[in-house]
Amino acid sequence: MSVALATRSNLSRVEWDLRVQLAGAYRIADHLGWSELIYTHISARVPGREHHFLINPYGLRFDEVTASNLVKIDVEGNPVTPQAHKANKAGFIIHSAIHLARPNAGCVWHMHTLAGMAVAGQDEGLLPVHMYSHNFWNRVAYHDFEGPSMRLDERERLAKSFSKHDALILRNHGLLTIGETIPEAFIRFWRLNRACEIQLAAQSAKLRIPPPEVCEAIRPQPRQAGLSAVEIGPPKASLSSPKILSRLRKAGLIRPLRRLPIAGQKLVCVGSPGNGEQRQNQNNGHRFHA
Repeated sequence: MSVALATRSNLSRVEWDLRVQLAGAYRIADHLGWSELIYTHISARVPGREHHFLINPYGLRFDEVTASNLVKIDVEGNPVTPQAHKANKAGFIIHSAIHLARPNAGCVWHMHTLAGMAVAGQDEGLLPVHMYSHNFWNRVAYHDFEGPSMRLDERERLAKSFSKHDALILRNHGLLTIGETIPEAFIRFWRLNRACEIQLAAQSAKLRIPPPEVCEAIRPQPRQAGLSAVEIGPPKASLSSPKILSRLRKAGLIRPLRRLPIAGQKLVCVGSPGNGEQRQNQNNGHRFHA
């Protein structure tokens, strides 16, 4: 049975754009130091009636993820078509539980950052020691550690633990956030991880914690809790927008490609690193290719 990398020509525009955003998300996570070799995941729901999702290829680093080598899987973590790469089926158990239980989980962002794992190992969890943590005052869920999440029966308990909030601390494990879009999940995760970093730094001395009524008053309203248009841009904000791509290019994460002889067209590499496959694409002439 032949397999092939996904290309712009054999996918819908919606799915291709989602792939480009998700590949960019992996590059941003790697740039911020959130990667952990080949482990942890960011998953995105593919719009449509089928319960299909995109996730990173198992065995590749975050900086090797491209729009074309992302794996499309079903709720059990199985590839839906013959593909060049496989997904970490066991690693998708957490993601599938959240995607199935939460209709607003267009993106599930789960990382094992040092600060996140450290706070996840503390009995009191996230403390309201700083304004970033106030974003999650009474708005973060917890799920008790059951060992490596490799059993399907844990999905039901995960869904119950994460039934209403959009941020989750997996005790003795790590952090997880969701968003209707990839940018929403990203900014929420950034804030949660930043709150953890500040907490660990502050714990080197005596903590000064505001009283509950102050934390409640400071806590943003639902629209502001990681979703403010001022903070993340308009509803259609994209991790593949020109400004984000420019920042990634300056950081050396992506490179502009040469122009085609036809005016206005550019090439973008959508294959896995080293295979040299190129396709025409209107993605500002950039490639998520280290």
